[in-house]
Amino acid sequence: MFFRRALAFLPLIAAGPALVAAHDARQETSSAAASAPASASGSAAASGITSGAATLATTYTFSLLSSNPTAIPLSSINAAAATESTIPLPSTATPGATATFLSPPTDSDEVKAWIQEVADTGIEIPFINANMEGGCPSNLDAAKNESNCWWTCGGCTRDTDVVSCPDKYTWGLTYDDGPSYYTPNLLKYLDEQQIKSTFFVVGSRVISFPATLQEEYMSGHQVAVHTWSHPYLTTLTNEEIIAELGWTRKAIKDVIGVTPNMMRPPYGDIDDRVRAISIAMGMTPVMWTRISEYATFDTGDFDIHAGTSTVQDVLQNWQNILGNASEIDTGFIVLEHDLFQQTVDVATGYILPDALAHKNPDFTIEPVISCLNKPLSDAYIETNDNSSNPPVVSESAAVTLSSGAPGSAQATGGSESDGDDNGAAGLRTSVALTAVLAIAGGFVTGLSMLGL
Repeated sequence: MFFRRALAFLPLIAAGPALVAAHDARQETSSAAASAPASASGSAAASGITSGAATLATTYTFSLLSSNPTAIPLSSINAAAATESTIPLPSTATPGATATFLSPPTDSDEVKAWIQEVADTGIEIPFINANMEGGCPSNLDAAKNESNCWWTCGGCTRDTDVVSCPDKYTWGLTYDDGPSYYTPNLLKYLDEQQIKSTFFVVGSRVISFPATLQEEYMSGHQVAVHTWSHPYLTTLTNEEIIAELGWTRKAIKDVIGVTPNMMRPPYGDIDDRVRAISIAMGMTPVMWTRISEYATFDTGDFDIHAGTSTVQDVLQNWQNILGNASEIDTGFIVLEHDLFQQTVDVATGYILPDALAHKNPDFTIEPVISCLNKPLSDAYIETNDNSSNPPVVSESAAVTLSSGAPGSAQATGGSESDGDDNGAAGLRTSVALTAVLAIAGGFVTGLSMLGL
């Protein structure tokens, strides 16, 4: 059974400090008073396209049409927030468990089979060196090489990437990095409002919270792949990328019975090599909308937990996103997270209520697969209608460029890589695997009790 094999090398995961450390500050910390409906005053917002991040804001101009009557006060959504009660769901996770941030090994029989699967597709994997940690400033040659189509350092996308919804005022609702302790709180609100979302899930958290993933799937939400350990994929070897995607794909299949055909690269870190591997493994890359050098549809909610951003920054970003959504001819996809208490609080207390209050026009809020005007069944390999929704068979497509933001959160940060070439030789085993083996053994019994 997959879970026993997977836990032979990886421990359970909570909201990992290593993941927090990997994210760089996107906004300067500042404070502001707020009330519900939440608002803030300051200089008038500029018309037209505005930055997706409130990086330089010292005053705030957002004004929400509505907020949840039971919302946590804005002043309480911060890095020092007291722990709130969560909605209980059966899970195998243990508070305080060691966070999983190590990539899985690449020398198992499963990974060898997936490597062969990729080779058998006939899709050519471009020879692109693995990036070094540090993002764009540490990889200047790669950042300048537009032929690699590295999203992080230029906003480059291919036609095979999903970057928006085709219909104006349609919002492809997405949450990354779960399942977590706080996902049930989000699920409860979404159910109350009859909203469906796409959840890009981390494989090591799937086996920590299998019941939560089952609840997502059975409630009609879309489940998609977000790697096993949340690394910067362009820093990994081909074999490591295959392992990250393959183990996550398998974990999801073993928990809910179907295999997702969409993925999102952590941090948006993707180039043509990562694209080709993803497509060869049957997964279409899904990004979030990016319309200019600094205007991406990223709420910045992740950074509240680390204290590098405030909830006021996030709501200012949200206001900017709304303004930009009215300026573009398509719908949009927004980046949010269900990993932390603060990210769920701001979503259920403020962002979603405000979106629901918008009238004339109303927002259509739905999963990515639905915003593409496809049935939910097309989100999984086993139920996809190949005649009407044929799988992507090539990563080669026209390039779409927007200026990047070197030095921004998407352009910086680190993950463990030595920058070696990605030749066929040599499978690089994850560091500290011996230590992980020592921690992981005790969790097999808990999963056995669930019959997994």
